[in-house]
Amino acid sequence: MRISLGFQKLDGHPLNASDDSPAVETIPDDESIYICSTFLDCDPDVLLRMERTLAPDELSRAAKFHLIRDRNRYIASRGILRELLATCLDKNPRDLEFVYGPTGKPSLRDSDQPTPRLQFNVSHSHGLAVFAIARDRNLGIDVEFIRPGFEGERIAERYFSAREVEELRRLPAEERTEGFFNCWTRKEAYIKADGNGLQIPLNSFGIALAPGVPARFLQGVPDKWHLACPTAPGGYVSALVYDGPSCEILQITVDHAVEKHTSRILN
Repeated sequence: MRISLGFQKLDGHPLNASDDSPAVETIPDDESIYICSTFLDCDPDVLLRMERTLAPDELSRAAKFHLIRDRNRYIASRGILRELLATCLDKNPRDLEFVYGPTGKPSLRDSDQPTPRLQFNVSHSHGLAVFAIARDRNLGIDVEFIRPGFEGERIAERYFSAREVEELRRLPAEERTEGFFNCWTRKEAYIKADGNGLQIPLNSFGIALAPGVPARFLQGVPDKWHLACPTAPGGYVSALVYDGPSCEILQITVDHAVEKHTSRILN
């Protein structure tokens, strides 16, 4: 089963100028990174289609959720991931098998891997999921819902570097919540890309966090890593970290995968 895909550059401009350009049904085999943002609440028939692609261990995990909403969102997230990867591999989504590293980071089983290897990472928050896909790159992506009025200063004092805490305190009061979540998502994305989990202390490296300021690493991160901030729907922030040469980052829109929210996938 294939899903129809459309592409946008990271700056939000369509990859194809014509509004009626035909949707494509595969992710090109190139050096770009592809980002998909989609809401997970979907119609029952779409959810059933997703559920039929899942492996027994995924179905077992889904059954452990206490809330139906959380169960359904998990099924949708795993099903969309399978369909996205299947478009790259020309396989049936249900035939894909995942293996998990020491920190729980998933990857495709070696026998499913093309050359160059396909890498991916996933994050979700408050009903929104983001997926990053590339070839022969380590990837980390994170998304967070910006909770209005969230008091993050105590958390920042515990987990942010001294420089970041100072920058956060200098922000106007109305920008501090967004600044906190900017920093948090960027740190999480780096930890996920590196693959060693919290063996890297969050306060051991520094990141620019002020709203409206270009995202960049300030200290404590090897030069091979790049930081970008994919477009997220209003009320969310996201961050992407990857290694290898700097490259074009394209955003994917998913057509019909989550039918209720196709108009809300990207700003």
